[in-house]
Amino acid sequence: MRLFAAVLPPPERLDELGRVVDRLRELPGAGGVRWTSSGGWHLTLAFMGEVDEALVPELRVRLGRAASRTPGFSLRLRGGGHFGRRALWAGVAGDLDVLRLLAERSDAAARRAGVGMGEHRRYRGHLTVGRGVGVDVGPFLEVLGGFEGGRWEVGELVLVRSLLPVSGVRGERPRYEAVGRWPLGGSGGGAG
Repeated sequence: MRLFAAVLPPPERLDELGRVVDRLRELPGAGGVRWTSSGGWHLTLAFMGEVDEALVPELRVRLGRAASRTPGFSLRLRGGGHFGRRALWAGVAGDLDVLRLLAERSDAAARRAGVGMGEHRRYRGHLTVGRGVGVDVGPFLEVLGGFEGGRWEVGELVLVRSLLPVSGVRGERPRYEAVGRWPLGGSGGGAG
């Protein structure tokens, strides 16, 4: 199964971003961007790719440990940027050191569970809003640059399964489902 560890912003924060993305969709060149679905918006902490189901039980244990050792923290969506012509994203602000720590612990948990993680890179929190940006990104960045969402408290680490489109229908998007949730800072509960 195709998995990643993530932070999921609450619906009200996603609604704020959605209003900004609606403005982006009206800009010249927006038709050439593959916009991501707000239902799938997340902050990826550690992308694992295809994971053998036999590794998932150990992965769950290790992610639970990573979550319990990391305190809850505050974030807000703010500003934005781009990765070349590949992706347009909203940025994050707040307790970025703790966000990075949770990302590093999630990556380490996956590696220790036997998941092949590829090359380790320094984590940079972002939420992808569009892909395949083949136009001048300046106007998009101008709109995103003024965006400042409300603050929220991050209280859990989520293991997400990505279900890639298989129908071949133009515009079909991946679907995401949470397959594990762990509270941060040892606040009790679960393994999803």
